[in-house]
Amino acid sequence: MKMKLFVTAGLVALTVAFASAQMSKTVVGIAVDSKDHTTLVAAVKAAGLVDTLSGAGPFTVFAPTNAAFSALPAGTVEGLLKPEAKATLTKILTYHVVAGKLDAAAVVKAINDGHGKAMLKTVSGGTLTATLEGKNVILVDEKGGKSTVTATDLMGSNGVVHVITAVLMPK
Repeated sequence: MKMKLFVTAGLVALTVAFASAQMSKTVVGIAVDSKDHTTLVAAVKAAGLVDTLSGAGPFTVFAPTNAAFSALPAGTVEGLLKPEAKATLTKILTYHVVAGKLDAAAVVKAINDGHGKAMLKTVSGGTLTATLEGKNVILVDEKGGKSTVTATDLMGSNGVVHVITAVLMPK
């Protein structure tokens, strides 16, 4: 009985420690640890946004995958990573960030409360339109581009990350 109690207590402590380690990561730390977000991380570094997105927040980040960046026209990513494109890159990246911590349930609730549509104000000053297609959350940018949310609720110490399939573009 004592051994079973000891093992159970040990597993609980390990689970709590693991969860605490995950929550101690910022939204930037979550992206850094993802092999599918190396382009996003490079862009955040090039734009000088690491410190900002590592700050108190809270932030909701819609994080495009490497495949999303690869789908942009040839040369786009390379051009955006150049120092002279920093302002444009910053605008695009902050267009993927909403102030506050919106988990998946909050996004779906906002869509339902908006009768099928939620307007999300981004840190860049633009707006993303969130809708549902079946059970999928779809984000539409100001140019009409669409992105599907494929993974949700990657919780960090200063916000939440949701993975998306396309790079969203502001006006």
